[in-house]
Amino acid sequence: MNTCSRAALAKFAIVTIIAILCGLGLGMGAAETQEATIFDISHRYVAEMPSWESSEGVGQFVWLQQSMKNGSLSNGSLMKLPTHTGTHVDAPGHVFDHYFHAGFDVDTLDLHLLNGPALLLDVPRDQNITAQVMKSLNIPRGVRRVLFRTLNTDRRLMFQKEFDTSYVGFMVDGATWLVEDTDVKLVGIDYLSVAAFDHLIPSHLVFLEGREIILVEGLKLDDVPAGIYSLHCLPLRLAGAEGSPIRKQWILHTQIPGDVDHLWCMFGVRWVQQL
Repeated sequence: MNTCSRAALAKFAIVTIIAILCGLGLGMGAAETQEATIFDISHRYVAEMPSWESSEGVGQFVWLQQSMKNGSLSNGSLMKLPTHTGTHVDAPGHVFDHYFHAGFDVDTLDLHLLNGPALLLDVPRDQNITAQVMKSLNIPRGVRRVLFRTLNTDRRLMFQKEFDTSYVGFMVDGATWLVEDTDVKLVGIDYLSVAAFDHLIPSHLVFLEGREIILVEGLKLDDVPAGIYSLHCLPLRLAGAEGSPIRKQWILHTQIPGDVDHLWCMFGVRWVQQL
């Protein structure tokens, strides 16, 4: 067996092991589940969180409509905010009007794809995600869910009120590489858009045209250690909406040893180190 064949077989084996381990995690009993570590990778909704192209942040989005102090029998709040606020998902109708009117809303997104084994990858900190960057990551065939940790996390952009157009995202060639040269169907990133600001619509079009890829944006990926994860992501069932806030969690069942370089050789993917 030649080197390329052995490498391909090794990648397939590792992806299979990851899927099995994470799958076992999903089916653990109560006692075993207590040993798992849960990381909430969604952001808290606060008035100071960034909002698209705004210098003022989200602002007030919850109002106490009924107050017991004012004589009501219970407290009841009214909430109003854009569907692409904070940690959220994009449906195909976000950038394709014919998909929007055909009913491809967030309620039609595949729950099987939104939940399952996933990889967290660090990308180079000095550039947007291009085809060359994607090629360098060596994502094995068979991996369906990848979250990309970028300079956005280092800069803590999701904790800054003012929207920043210099965030890191996918360029068109990087999006095209992912669609054509990987099996990834769920793409996550650590700011309000997976697409770089200068390639905003073109990159979204590449990702969403086939209605096979789900985009998850605004992730909280700081202080997440390397490991094998079960990903759990549940959008709100908003009929007719092209986006939805989500609560997203990692469940870590298998701790990866500290020798990341050795793991690179074993796995054929670059697992992240804790920042």
